[in-house]
Order: sequence, then C-alpha cells, then structure tokens
Amino acid sequence: MAIQPFIESHPSESENTLKTRFNEQGYLFIKGGVDTLHCQQVLADFLDQLSPHAEWDNARKLPTLKGEPFFETDPLFDALYPDIQTLESFHRFFHDEAVQRLMRITAGDNPFVYPMKMARISTPKKLGYETPPHQDAHSHQAPETMCGIWIALHEVKDEMGRLMVLPKSHLRGVRPVHQAQGVGGVQCEIYDDETTWHTGNVEQGDVIIFHACCVHKAEPNTSDDIVRLSVDTRFCPYGEPLFSSNLYPHHSLRIPKLDWDYIYKNWQSADNQFYWKNYPNLHGPSDEQWRALAKS
Repeated sequence: MAIQPFIESHPSESENTLKTRFNEQGYLFIKGGVDTLHCQQVLADFLDQLSPHAEWDNARKLPTLKGEPFFETDPLFDALYPDIQTLESFHRFFHDEAVQRLMRITAGDNPFVYPMKMARISTPKKLGYETPPHQDAHSHQAPETMCGIWIALHEVKDEMGRLMVLPKSHLRGVRPVHQAQGVGGVQCEIYDDETTWHTGNVEQGDVIIFHACCVHKAEPNTSDDIVRLSVDTRFCPYGEPLFSSNLYPHHSLRIPKLDWDYIYKNWQSADNQFYWKNYPNLHGPSDEQWRALAKS
C-alpha cells in the first residue's frame, strides 16, 4: 500500500474550484476550515465527561489516557458515551455558520445535517479495533448525494490514528461488504488496482468532507498514551432521501437510556432540538419498529 499526502484545499478558494476537486477526488481536506475556538470548547466539554479516564496534558497540548484503554462499544465506552452525547456544544457545532458554509460546497444552499452526530474516541493499546475501510453510502443506507464531514478537535499526528481516504474510489459506486473487526463491523471491497491512499497530519480545525461512496478508514492509534478525539456527522441537500436509522442518537439502539429526551434534558435552549421532525423524504422502519428491533 502506498501513502500520499492529502490534497489540500483552503476556505479562500472558489466554490467551483472546490466542487471540481471534490468531484474528481471524492473528498476535500480543508485546512483551517473551522475556528479553533469552537473546537477547543467541544474538546474541553468532551474531556470533562471523560475524566478521570482521559485528561488534557498541558505540556503536549493533547488528550492523554489516564486509565484503562477502551474501544467503541465496550462496557466503559457505553458507560461514558451517553453523557458525551448530551453536550449541547457538540450537537450545535454542526449547525454553526462556518460549518454550514463548508457543507454548502457540496450540498447547495440548504444543507441538512443528519441528527446522528458521532463523537470519536480512539485510545492507544487497542490495536485491531480501529474503523476498517468502508463507505457511508452503505453504513447510513444513503444516496450518493450524502456527504460526511469530519473535524479535528486537536492536532493529530501519524501515530494517533489518522483518517485515511481512498482517492477516486467514489467513482466505482457502492461496493460489496464482508464482516470485519473494528467500528461498524464491516469492510467494503478494495479492488486490486487501488493501492494508493491519502492521509496526513492534521491540526485543530482542519476539516475533511467525503463523498458517500468515498472509501475511508482509520489508522491504528499506536501512541503510548494519546487519546485521539474528533467529531463527524453526515449531511445532504435538504429533501434528499433519509433512512430513518439516522434520526436516532449514535449508538442509541444499543444503549437503552440514550435517547433524545436524555440528550436534551439539560440544554439551555430549544434551538436545534427535533429539527428533523417534518423532514419530507424519510424511509425505513418507524420509531416503533426500531424500538422493537433494539429489544430483539
């Protein structure tokens, strides 16, 4: 496997330039796309909820592991994650005008932010549990008009579990999948001629936007004690088909108490709560059917 650096984009570039690059490569790596002050607030709120398991190292300016390592879906993660999901700053982050402006590059004048927001926590000493190569078109049951947006909450270097993308992989449509260890539990097919991946170190506020069919994965966190924290969600032009599983909090079908009432109970404002209730193009199981599936 060959590794090349991300193709850099900048917020100052024209919309046409960015759209053309996105259509060619299947992703945009936007340097300094989000104000670092907003990232710092979300990061601080995450660490408040993760303490004493992870804490800020002021000398290195990075989150560090203070207890046992854990991975997404293990018991410690499930105990910590509901309160991370309650953070108002985390959910509002994706509705900020600076983030919305980036979404409009690919989604047009009226981007719709998926209700499901993902907080990513990658601890060291858990090799093999990182996210395998996959496409969001499969995992979110979404059309190709959907995109993902990933935002670095702090500097991420090569040993911390960086995001990797397979350039131009979106041009080959949705791929077959098979079971795999790691977040999501499936891996999509990688074709024999696809040998070059893009990745690179990122700084706080850097943004990656990727096409629904762009294959991407996480590198393992091989650091001694750094906890890599990032956030992501999905978005689409308003009115595009939306599968109903995306209306629920991340991991709520596994964690019984994690629902929107639990998330919203201590919010200071009702803005951006249940904003999807009248979305015009939903499909998939109803709320009652999802609850039945979660119990089965």
